[in-house]
Amino acid sequence: MVKFSKQFEGQLVPEWKEAFVDYWQLKKDLKKIPLLNIENNATNKNKNKESSCTNNLISSIRKLPLFGPQRREHGVIQVHTKLAQTLSKGDLYETELLEQFADTEAAAEFFALLDLQLNKVNKFFRTKEKEFVERGESLKKQMEILIELKAALKQHHDIGTSSGQNSKEDESISGTISCDEESTKDRTEQEQDIENSIDEVNKNDGQLTDSPRSSEQEKSTSIKREDSKSKSLSERVINIQGKSLKIHIPLTNPTRTFSAISYLLRDDMINQSSKKCGTDGRKLHINRTKLKHAEKMIRGAFIELYKGLGYLQTYRNLNMLAFVKILKKFDKVTNKQVLPIYLRVVESSYFNSSDKALKLADDVEEIFIKHFAEDDKKKAMKYLKPAQKKESHAVTFFIGEFQKKESHAVTFFTGLFTGCFLALFVGYVIMAHITGLYRSQSDTIYMETVYPVLMFSLMFLHFFLYGCNIFMWRKTRVNYSFIFELAQTKELKYRDVFLICTASMSAVVGVLVLHLTLVAKGYSYNQTQAIPGLLLLAFIMLLVCPFNIIYKSSRYHFICVIRNIILSPLYKVVMLDFFMADQLCSQVPMLRNLEYVACYYITGSYKTQDYGYCMRTKYYRDLAYAVSFLPYYWRAMQCARRWFDEGHKSHLVNLGKYVSAMLAAGAKVAYEKEKNMGWLCLVIVMSSAATVYQLYWDFVKDWGLLQCHSKNPWLRNELMLRRKIYYYFSMGLNLVLRLAWLQTVLHYNFGSVDYRVTGLFLAALEVIRRGQWNFYRLENEHLNNAGKFRAVKTVPLPFHEVDEQD
Repeated sequence: MVKFSKQFEGQLVPEWKEAFVDYWQLKKDLKKIPLLNIENNATNKNKNKESSCTNNLISSIRKLPLFGPQRREHGVIQVHTKLAQTLSKGDLYETELLEQFADTEAAAEFFALLDLQLNKVNKFFRTKEKEFVERGESLKKQMEILIELKAALKQHHDIGTSSGQNSKEDESISGTISCDEESTKDRTEQEQDIENSIDEVNKNDGQLTDSPRSSEQEKSTSIKREDSKSKSLSERVINIQGKSLKIHIPLTNPTRTFSAISYLLRDDMINQSSKKCGTDGRKLHINRTKLKHAEKMIRGAFIELYKGLGYLQTYRNLNMLAFVKILKKFDKVTNKQVLPIYLRVVESSYFNSSDKALKLADDVEEIFIKHFAEDDKKKAMKYLKPAQKKESHAVTFFIGEFQKKESHAVTFFTGLFTGCFLALFVGYVIMAHITGLYRSQSDTIYMETVYPVLMFSLMFLHFFLYGCNIFMWRKTRVNYSFIFELAQTKELKYRDVFLICTASMSAVVGVLVLHLTLVAKGYSYNQTQAIPGLLLLAFIMLLVCPFNIIYKSSRYHFICVIRNIILSPLYKVVMLDFFMADQLCSQVPMLRNLEYVACYYITGSYKTQDYGYCMRTKYYRDLAYAVSFLPYYWRAMQCARRWFDEGHKSHLVNLGKYVSAMLAAGAKVAYEKEKNMGWLCLVIVMSSAATVYQLYWDFVKDWGLLQCHSKNPWLRNELMLRRKIYYYFSMGLNLVLRLAWLQTVLHYNFGSVDYRVTGLFLAALEVIRRGQWNFYRLENEHLNNAGKFRAVKTVPLPFHEVDEQD
């Protein structure tokens, strides 16, 4: 049977852990009571015999009604209620121990801590309930505005149809834009005020970029069009049916970005000579597309609100159960009847008696069913309470459909492919050693054409480390699904990741063994050169396969993330996007080898075995420079976009880190080409500066370590791992692996091993460094969320009412 402490820890909301009852500390305090009772009983054994007559006399006198109220006769404790200094804290509870506990100091400490926990739970519940209720009221207003605009659009459509006009899909209603500059407030100042009011939710570098804009907080009536044009691309002010509304549509994709930019350009051309406009001067159209996007935003906000209310209900139930369990333990240890007395206080306290959250949850269900699910409750619950996916993402090609969660089939096939990979790898190493392929005087054709396939395996090593990260994140209760905004019904579990890695590596090594066997048997390279290319083509076809097999949703999600990275200045950057871009920065050697392989097969060089053709071609050399820069360029553009969206200067400082990495990479590529002392000195200077820059950002910004005033020396106050040595070791390992660029200068080789094998080994070390970087990066992100008790995503709302000023 699972202990309650394990069950309690497994079911609590990770980001709210500090706000839950400290059940473990209460158990520690409870363990002190029996020891003291034994000591007291041994000391007072003789005294009790001598004073038995006196005690009987005193107890008889106390039974008389003149010597005190009867309620103290049967009670062992009394809980007092005190009014707090502020209404937000509510009532405070304090327990008084009666005569039976008068000589037990440990019991007094226990109840003092218990009162503290009860007051903490009530305060947090009241705060979160108020936050969700305010969010619910705001969403109801948003829903009313959306219904009104949809009704106006439908009325406009009916009028156009009755008058004989051709109905179009993009029919729209029009309103006037107000542009009074004197009453305008700069958008940057607005965002600063809002951020201060929500305790600077987006202050840290690694946090999600959505920030709320409630109608009560926005008091401006117009848009300032000179100093803040770039910051107001997605906002419009429209007056329709007597209401002035500010419409905020986030620039989340290239279409909206280009649309907003073209709107401003067109607006500048029309109003170049005028700084103010009248109420009838310009028209703004709200079409069905904009309303659909606004409806989607409101629907997402309702889903997140319902999720938060569910967490609040979990918070109530688990804390109530924790109080019951610890009081039962107390009664068992002390042989007193404390549970009925204190439990009545807990049951009547605010967190257990308030029903505002329950009523709001019912209202959200009703609204969602009516407006987003076509009065179908079952359909609505699929969005509000998504169940765990029952059909598997696993490989239906081998075993068909089976339940992914805790699947024995996934574990079986993972073990099977692991054994196949190890056997094939050992066989390949023995064959390569016998044939002498990886020595310095090796077969040049083989090394130039087949060896890059081994570099392709770095991607699966990276993926394997990601599976290890998932395992550790789950073990340490890091909510990676929330941080990456992954759907719980579709996300990959660590077993699935391991299955993909072992199956893929078995295929790669199996093809290499097949190819080497054919070469050893005397087959010509003309007959075998197509085999590595066919392997890479098979992986590409599998990645874009449209059929619902082999983790289709995860494959398509991966493709979408890569698309967002490539077009990063045009897409809004979220955590998963820049996290994946950081992974690509560690895969530059693999990308360069894949570039060579693509050139080798696309140009048909494999038919003539002219492996030097791509190296001699100018466009390939230029492309080699580009591939070395692209991951850093994409990451720098993401930093620029985040600065544009959020306005934090820390993103510009982070951008400088990737610029320094690009300069260092450019110096290395130039040195590999020229091989002179001038480029060598430049490589040393640029790489050293970039390394120091990157180490500072890794330790201080990304990992949150090296805090001077931390209770853990040179670490941070909160640590997810129990042993501090892991953090110190990881910092040292990160420092050593960051210096791998010295190989470019020293050209050190392991004995007679080919230099390409040395490069593969160093590239693998960089992937390992990134794998351990990933764990601490998300650990720091999770602690930032937990420090602000942020367990649900804040979805921006589209409509904001503004006050009109004449």
